[in-house]
Amino acid sequence: MPDQTAGLPELRGDCGSCFGLCCVALPFAASADFALDKPAGRACPNLAADHRCGIHARLRDEGFTGCTVYDCFGAGQKVSRHTFGGQDWRTAPKERARLMFDVFPVVRQLHELLWYLTEALSLPAARPVHADLRRALGATERLTLLSAEELAVLDVAAHRQEVNVLLLRTSELVRAGAAGRGTGKSGKAKDRRGADLMGARLRGADLRGATLRGAYLIAADLTGADLRDADLIGADLRDADLSDADLTGAFFLTQPQVNAARGNAGTKLPAALGRPTHWE
Repeated sequence: MPDQTAGLPELRGDCGSCFGLCCVALPFAASADFALDKPAGRACPNLAADHRCGIHARLRDEGFTGCTVYDCFGAGQKVSRHTFGGQDWRTAPKERARLMFDVFPVVRQLHELLWYLTEALSLPAARPVHADLRRALGATERLTLLSAEELAVLDVAAHRQEVNVLLLRTSELVRAGAAGRGTGKSGKAKDRRGADLMGARLRGADLRGATLRGAYLIAADLTGADLRDADLIGADLRDADLSDADLTGAFFLTQPQVNAARGNAGTKLPAALGRPTHWE
């Protein structure tokens, strides 16, 4: 996985410091993304004894595309090494192993919030809310350090809602600046929040400064589209064509979203994100 968090290794998945938690704790169903069904709490048959993937180099060829776009934002090593102090689920009591599997998705959500908050603090346009963002960042970091028992009962949805208020304000401030530079023909940023744009023909579309929060862009044709300064938090970009698209300055975009899309050498990405190897 490319380094999407320069200078922040704690928010980058480190499989060598994890006990393969994503390959055990999470469920998946046979589909275009996964070659078989696996319930939560059962190890993937491709997981080796050393907690490494036995088909890592062939995941896409073997029908496990979903694995290649996943990122835990560093939650795997946090739960493995800090929350459970290096205890391996394979040798832990069953009750302890189940607790580990319950806690992992919670910490993953918290680490994703850390990623968004850290990025928000790097945006000059969001300076009016930087103090609130720093407080939210500190509060979220403290939550990740709770005991396993406390994390298991944490109302993470409520915390996400509190943080989302700040992320929405950040988005408004950033996109207002983009609109001020002449976004679109009307000079106003577009609002496509939660829009169903699956398979949409958006070739060359002017989406600069748009909010595409939670938009469904599955298999959309965004070839040559202008997505500069767009808010892409939660946008579903699976199989979207980003060839020659300009995502310079696009924010709240993550490596998993980019990995799920298609692109080429002409796709312009934010500096913090890596170009997926499968694009080549």
